Amino acid sequence: MPPKKQQLNSKKKAAHLVTPAAGATPAPPQQSVSWPALTPLLPPSDLQLEEVLPEQILTIPKFFTSTLCKTYVNFLQKSVSLTTTPGKPKRGEAVRVNDRLQIQDPAFADVLWNQSGLKDVVSREDPSLWGGKVVGLNPNIRIYRYGTGQFFDKHYDDANQIVVSDVACRTTWTLLIYLTGAVDGVVGGETVFYTEASKTKKSEEVVVNLEKGLAVLHKHGRDCMLHEGRLVTNDGGVGKWVLRSDLAVKR
Repeated sequence: MPPKKQQLNSKKKAAHLVTPAAGATPAPPQQSVSWPALTPLLPPSDLQLEEVLPEQILTIPKFFTSTLCKTYVNFLQKSVSLTTTPGKPKRGEAVRVNDRLQIQDPAFADVLWNQSGLKDVVSREDPSLWGGKVVGLNPNIRIYRYGTGQFFDKHYDDANQIVVSDVACRTTWTLLIYLTGAVDGVVGGETVFYTEASKTKKSEEVVVNLEKGLAVLHKHGRDCMLHEGRLVTNDGGVGKWVLRSDLAVKR
């Protein structure tokens, strides 16, 4: 990673690509979601954190089982209303064309943190990796669906100051859970990160393929890498479905 000063200067030049903080754009009326149970799951002992880029991009293969992914996608297709983002973004926002749902759901965030095995996996690592003691997940839960021709242009994820279980927190890592993937006929839609360029080295791509059930953790805020959700060229009739939250550490 380059020195923080260089990285911050780089982001200042690309400020129009920063994803706005949650709540910056007026959201549709809050929906009440009765989430399916998190079952079946692999036992926490079978979940392993894998490095894509040390201390920057990590994955947990088979975080959600194929059966659980199917349960969630079927539920979401039938039970929630998604809003399509405009093709022309407001000033200060990256171009994002997808269907999405954003809700404040502390109860589900707590269930996802405590029952999925994520807490166990995260707790195996030194707290310094996460930027402090992880209290739980951001209650701002987001669901994304990308159909054919949809994408999320290059951007940075902002950090947020939030409250989790009555504890003042800040978010440090983005959590993405892929509910569909290439096995469902989805073509494209990879999450691609870009390393910082220097005088002697060009920016390089770090690609995380769309793998059903995969959890992706990547550092955000001031340490976020420029990244994008690539164009979905074929949605396989189901689409690229993603469940998102963030790790929250005590302030």
